[in-house]
Amino acid sequence: MALVKSIVRDGQTLAPSMPESCWLADNATVVGEVEMGEDCTIWFNAVVRGDVNLIKLGNRVNVQDGVVLHATYQKSTTVIGDDVSIGHNACVHGCRIEDNVLVGMNSVIMDGAIIGSNSVIAAGAVVLANTIVEEGSLYAGTPAKKVKDISEELLANIKRTASNYPKYASWFKED
Repeated sequence: MALVKSIVRDGQTLAPSMPESCWLADNATVVGEVEMGEDCTIWFNAVVRGDVNLIKLGNRVNVQDGVVLHATYQKSTTVIGDDVSIGHNACVHGCRIEDNVLVGMNSVIMDGAIIGSNSVIAAGAVVLANTIVEEGSLYAGTPAKKVKDISEELLANIKRTASNYPKYASWFKED
């Protein structure tokens, strides 16, 4: 069973909040000040750690295997929009990700970064602190830089990926 745990921070009890439509893998961890929208999925070995600050997920956010979502105490929250896919082993820390974004496997997004809607962070990219990723862009590399604008085909793939994950989660739900 997934670890879903409240914490006490600065004298206040903070517990994860998620609708029944969300699914958590058996070994996922969600702790502290975490708010999830509808149809979010938290996959195997993912950690959503709202111990030091708020982590807020929109609707249909999939946090894939091995991902770490965290923030910085008294400094940065992590806020993620609707229809966002966060690829295996990514680290998302104290940033804002807008709607319809694909975060590639093994990528890192640091504090203060803002990822514009309809964008892709390539696998293995490192988005440095306070970077602003333009809406509709593909960023890649270390440090991540704009490579090109997103095509309509890639935008459709971003949306399809996000909409498929609740279906994948249904394969794991018990009767």
